[in-house]
Parts: sequence; structure tokens; C-alpha cells
Amino acid sequence: MSIDANIVVAVLVAGLIWFWHASMSAREQANRAARETCGRLQLVMLDGTVSIMRLWPRRDHDGRLRLERSYGFEYTDDGYRRLRGFVITLGATVTSVGLAPTPGADDRNGNGDIAPPRRGD
Repeated sequence: MSIDANIVVAVLVAGLIWFWHASMSAREQANRAARETCGRLQLVMLDGTVSIMRLWPRRDHDGRLRLERSYGFEYTDDGYRRLRGFVITLGATVTSVGLAPTPGADDRNGNGDIAPPRRGD
């Protein structure tokens, strides 16, 4: 392997490490947001974690290119029904958390069972 090939491999490995670290940071923020939302609304988050559903490049409010990640999670409001929620992050910042509408349930947070977007930590 030539020196140029070694540099390319090193850059690729560094990029993969950066991507993995950024993904773990965003996932941790999404987990925290899902747990806090479920706790605030007296719901039980099932399986204890979020799972990635979508990864897409998107610009933030400053015009910088970031990765937008959509995570899904399941929760229950009565111990029997499994409902789906989602968390969207832009970079490592949570931009919104949403919960499934529950037919016949009271409006727990005054917003159609959709939690309001979080503004940074």
C-alpha cells in the first residue's frame, strides 16, 4: 500500500469513527427525550430504547448541513396497548417528539397527544 492509499484509509476510518460517535450521541439524546416525554405524560416506554428509522442530510437554521435522524419507540398507556412514538434529531439536538393519537383517550398534554418540540438542552 502506498502512502497515498494509507492516508485515504486513515481518513475513511476517522470518518467512520466520527459517524459512529455522532450517531451514538444523537441516539442518547433521542432516548432521553423519549424517556422524559413518557415520564411526563405517565406513560411506560417499552423496550427501553429507540431505534433508527431514517437518516437524511438536512440544513439547520444556520444553513449548515447536518444529519437528521428519525427514531421510533414503543410505549403503553394502559399496560396492554403498544403505541408508537418518534423522536427527530438534527445533529445531536432533539427537534421534536411525537406520540401516536390514542382513540378515546383524554388529551394528556393539550396538544393532540403530540409533545411540543424541544429546544436544545
